[in-house]
Amino acid sequence: MTFKQMLYSAVAASTIGASATAQCEFASSNHLKLTPERLLEMARVGDASLSPDGKSVVYSVSFPSIQENKSQTELFRVGLDGQGRTQLTKTTVGEYSPRWMKSGRISYLSTESGAMQLWSMAADGSDRRQLTNIEGGISSYIISPDESRVLYVKEIKFGKSTADLYPDLPKATGRVINDLMYKHWDEWVETIPHIFFADLGNSPITSGKDILEGEPYEAPMKPFSPIEDVACSPDGKNIAYASRKKTGVAYSLSTNSDIYIYDTATGKTQNITEGMMGYDTHPVFSPDGKQISWTSMERDGYEADLKRLFVMDLKTGKKTWLTEGFECDVEHTQWSADSKSIYFQSCVKAETHLHQITLKNRKIRQITQGQYNYTSFQVEQGQMLAGRQSMLEPTDLYRVNLKTGEATAITCENKATMERLAPMTVEKRWMKTTDGGDMLVWIVLPPGFDKNKKYPALLYCQGGPQSTVSQFFSFRWNLRLMAEQGYIVIAPNRHGVPSFGKAWNEQISGDYPGQNIRDYLTAVDQMKQEPYVDAERIGCVGASYGGFSTFYLAGNHEKRFAAFIAHAGIFNMEMQYLTTEEMWFANWDMGGAPWERDNKVAQRTFAHSPHKFIDKWDTPILVIHGEKDFRILADQGMAAFNAAQLRGIPSQLLVYPDENHWILRPQNALLWQRTYFGWLDKWLKK
Repeated sequence: MTFKQMLYSAVAASTIGASATAQCEFASSNHLKLTPERLLEMARVGDASLSPDGKSVVYSVSFPSIQENKSQTELFRVGLDGQGRTQLTKTTVGEYSPRWMKSGRISYLSTESGAMQLWSMAADGSDRRQLTNIEGGISSYIISPDESRVLYVKEIKFGKSTADLYPDLPKATGRVINDLMYKHWDEWVETIPHIFFADLGNSPITSGKDILEGEPYEAPMKPFSPIEDVACSPDGKNIAYASRKKTGVAYSLSTNSDIYIYDTATGKTQNITEGMMGYDTHPVFSPDGKQISWTSMERDGYEADLKRLFVMDLKTGKKTWLTEGFECDVEHTQWSADSKSIYFQSCVKAETHLHQITLKNRKIRQITQGQYNYTSFQVEQGQMLAGRQSMLEPTDLYRVNLKTGEATAITCENKATMERLAPMTVEKRWMKTTDGGDMLVWIVLPPGFDKNKKYPALLYCQGGPQSTVSQFFSFRWNLRLMAEQGYIVIAPNRHGVPSFGKAWNEQISGDYPGQNIRDYLTAVDQMKQEPYVDAERIGCVGASYGGFSTFYLAGNHEKRFAAFIAHAGIFNMEMQYLTTEEMWFANWDMGGAPWERDNKVAQRTFAHSPHKFIDKWDTPILVIHGEKDFRILADQGMAAFNAAQLRGIPSQLLVYPDENHWILRPQNALLWQRTYFGWLDKWLKK
């Protein structure tokens, strides 16, 4: 598929209804360059919902403003044919999580009355009604299939505060801590989410029944508390949810969550996955109410284990591993209307597509094709709505033919920018690794690429560590943006990422400094042989585990790189083990604790900590970190910068007191991009 054809699928909907056979030309021959400013002010398509009759879509769009340093989110409606786009809301507060109701109304979340509450409106945006008035607000919701009640998630108090312990010290800011998991990702754990339910009526709901009343456990589970971990049975009588019913040290050491079913009439709770030791998440009742599905990981403590699809007969209790033999993760499931098959997303060989599995014969059919990531989907009345993105284009909504997989764009929220960007190429290459494996490497070439010229290049090191370099479109680590600035981007799916089978994914556990690092060097060395890659001007960049990789390569690259950038990276492995919060992650990936002297895997890990190679650093390095990052503390980045300074290595530190593992505020994000490209241009474009 040519770039124009790919671009057409993203822009045609807003012009002629997205005819699958229509041709598209760029609006202007004067192509725009994608800059950080243009990227960061792109509209961002969020949640979408297909109407029960399969004819209309309601969706949210966020509009970031660099000047105002915030985003505004509004709701829109469009026909599944791409016609009739209508803005439903235009407020100063923002609306979120729209869902069609069987009545034809639209439910959504809004802060119009102060705290986040549930509202509904007519399909044209009129007749707005507040459905909840819960003290402190809610964070997410589900309306039961019969629309008789609402399930909502609300934060409740967890543990005792300093004021509880010492009422005479109301202004004291210290925290008295007696157990682990006192922090999580970017917050001090003082509240936890609980699921409540209440009957819908004519008056706003002011309170509901807590289905975990008196239990000190999270449901849905942090850090993201996804509402997808909650489900309501078709008759509205049972609520299924995922929870890891542990606290403190036990919570920090285990990934063993379970699926529970709560009977709203009796108040009794049943654990249906007891004895299944890994993460059990995303329960979904079949439309006929006879079965329930969920995704399950096999092993306790391994948060990147294979996500398998299970189904249980609710009458007999029989469990079936439906996707046995399928070695790619199952995500975001939905039952077919006849309860005979299940739709799901899965990333296979670095492309995320939509699939369908038939329960009777367990055959899996891949519905969609192409160099894309499908990010969401919904099926109603035989019609499929899906979100789709790629390295070249942000998320938009598509109508997908369930039989052929043909995708037709129905939105194009960034048409004015996208149609004027110059054509670009993302090449898929397979390279042999040093252990004889086959590694997929994406090569992103700059606009106007000329094979007779020489270009600086960037090795992109992925985070995770077990996270695929798929066809993602990021608003920070944007590979297209990097290429637009004149860099060839080398993005390897090295050992230790999903979608290439279990063995490939699991190889990295306990082997941080091993095969995957050799894979990075393989990718760079092969690309250096291309006449258009300037071997003297190659940079290495990455975040999180990619930041670790960058720090490690800084002391082990043998002059391959001319500049480094590490964001939120691990610099000192022993300090990381002792300061991170989810200990199951550290134990599995590092192989154990530093004091386990007879543990050869752990000792190899800590012996190869990046900080132990600082004496070999000889290349300029930029370090970026957020002080609210509780997964990898900012001290790691500061220590790396300090070490570089003391060694006389050209170095720079960008630190944010108000950002976490990500950089979320628009002006902070722009500062990130300007600093990032300023550093690369300084050392790679001399």
